[in-house]
Amino acid sequence: MRYEKKLNYIKTFKINNLIIKITDMFNKLKQIKDLRSQAKTMQNALAGESVTVEKNGVTLMMNGNLEVTSLVINDELNKESLERIIKDLINEAIKKTQKIMAQKLQEMGGLGNLGL
Repeated sequence: MRYEKKLNYIKTFKINNLIIKITDMFNKLKQIKDLRSQAKTMQNALAGESVTVEKNGVTLMMNGNLEVTSLVINDELNKESLERIIKDLINEAIKKTQKIMAQKLQEMGGLGNLGL
C-alpha cells in the first residue's frame, strides 16, 4: 500500500510539473505575441517620421524605418566628393533617426513596457 501511495504521489507530482511547464510556455508565447504587437506599433509610428539632411547641395531624406526616401545630388560635385558626402549624410540621417526612435520608445514606456 505504501508503494502505491508513493507511486501515485510521484505520478501526481510529474503531472503537476508538466502542467506548470505548459502554462509557463503559453505565458511566454503570449509575451512574444505582445512584444510583436508592440514592435509593429513602434514600426508604424516610426514609418511616419522623416529626417532630412543636407550638405554641399546634396539632400537626403530618410524615414523612421531607416529607408532612404529621397536623394538629390549636386551635379557640380566630383565623384569622390559625392561619395564622401552621401556616406556622411546617410550616417547623419541614421543617427538622427535613432534619436527619434529612442524618443518614441520612451514615449511608449521604454523597454520595460516591451517586457525586456
